[in-house]
Order: sequence, then C-alpha cells, then structure tokens
Amino acid sequence: MSECTHDCSGCSQNCADRDPKSLLAAPNPLSSIKKVIAVMSGKGGVGKSMVSSLLASELQKQGLHTGILDADITGPSIPKTFGVTGPVGGTEAGLLPVRSCGGVDIMSINLLLEHETDPVAWRGPIIAGTVKQFWTDVIWNDIDVLLVDMPPGTGDVPLTVFQSLPVDAAIMVTSPQDLVSMIVSKAVNLTGMMNIKLLGIVENMSYLVCPDCGKKIEVFGKSHVEEVAKEQGLTVLDRMPIDPAAAEAVDAGRIESLPAGKLEGAVAVIKDLL
Repeated sequence: MSECTHDCSGCSQNCADRDPKSLLAAPNPLSSIKKVIAVMSGKGGVGKSMVSSLLASELQKQGLHTGILDADITGPSIPKTFGVTGPVGGTEAGLLPVRSCGGVDIMSINLLLEHETDPVAWRGPIIAGTVKQFWTDVIWNDIDVLLVDMPPGTGDVPLTVFQSLPVDAAIMVTSPQDLVSMIVSKAVNLTGMMNIKLLGIVENMSYLVCPDCGKKIEVFGKSHVEEVAKEQGLTVLDRMPIDPAAAEAVDAGRIESLPAGKLEGAVAVIKDLL
C-alpha cells in the first residue's frame, strides 16, 4: 500500500475500518524510546520551539534522557537554541542524533544542510516523509522522553506524526491573545480526531515582570487561556513570562544554561506518564 497523502478524493482505501495502529511506522531497530510527547501549537509565533527546548532541558536536568525530533522542517530552530551543529554521524544501521552539552539528543533538518540558512523548499509529501525518516532511520538510544517539536497548524506534518509515530500524549502551546480561542480549538479537535491524549496547555509570553517595581504587565492584553482551557476541559500547566534573559540564552545557543525550575506543571505531567 502506498503512503497516505491525506487526499481522500481519489483513494480506494477504506480508512474508517482500519486499525489506526496499522499506520504506525516501526522505529529504527536499535532505538529504545519510553514515551513520545508532541509539542504543538495552532498557529506560529507563540514560542512552541522555545517551550520544547526548555522542556527538554528541564527533563534532562531531572535525570531523564531526553531527545528532540525537530518536525518543523521548513522552520527548524532547535539546533540554534541548543548551540549544536552538524554534520550528523551514522553507521550502516542508521543516523545518530547530535548531543547537546547537557545531554539532549537532537535531530533536525538543519543538522543535515550544508548551510543552516539554506531554505527547505519542499512540498508537503516530501516534508512529511522526512519527518517519518527521523523516526525510522535515526537511532534514538535509551531515550526516556522523545519530544516532537511540531510545526504550527493542522496540516501534513501533524497528521504524519500522529499517524506514523506512537505518540503517547501532546502538550499545547499558546499565547494570551483572544484569537487563540479559535486556533486552540482547531488543534484540540485534531488531537481528538487522532485519539491523542492532550496533557494540557502552556501559555507563553503571558506577562512581563517590570524590572523596577515587580508588577506583572500583560503586554498582549488580558489572558484568555483559563477560559479556553475550561471550554476544552483542559488544564493550564504553566504560564511563562516574557523573559529577556531566556531570549538572550536562546540567541546564544545556551538554553541549557538557564536556571532549573521552569515549566514545572508540564514536567510533572510528563513524569507521571513514565
């Protein structure tokens, strides 16, 4: 059977009667992965990759060997955040992820490009196939938690990840704007359609703490995350402030140098799965 293109108009397959597990791709035979967690967002620009990177760093600091599969093929940022570069090594058995200074294993398209600024001008099926190969062809050795940093939206790649990888759960990243309610609902409905457990919501850029008086300033207006979470029957795991120090650490590729103790809610629900 050919790989699903998600275009049902000319397809003769009866997917409604098919066991969803039949679409799962086998990992590399040498891989060992306990849990797969997707980090997703309904729209771009909410800091999803920042949350993925911080979450990986926090889990690693707590003694859990963590990996990041960067599924955002056209906008990869994970290597820059951790300050890692290619080339990617490998053997006849498969590719080897690049390890950060803190011990996080990373695979991203930017580690395979000659120059990190080279554009990935590929169409959807090729992009989706590449993400699938990051699962089947990469040796994820002794991983407690593999985070999949998803591209925004509900298109080809999220569908490929949810159909091809044995995703145990997902975490939704959002921002305070009112528009978020509709966007989050779309992404939440996708996880429901794909039978993926949603652990909760992380709100990024929730507020800015004034360095002089300590007052919390809601830069993007009043947060609606609690209302959205209640509507969807979800938990708000964490609310992350705008942090200039964190932004500087990301730009310098030193996200692992940030003090521990961030994203405590998200870390806790993931550890409960283990």
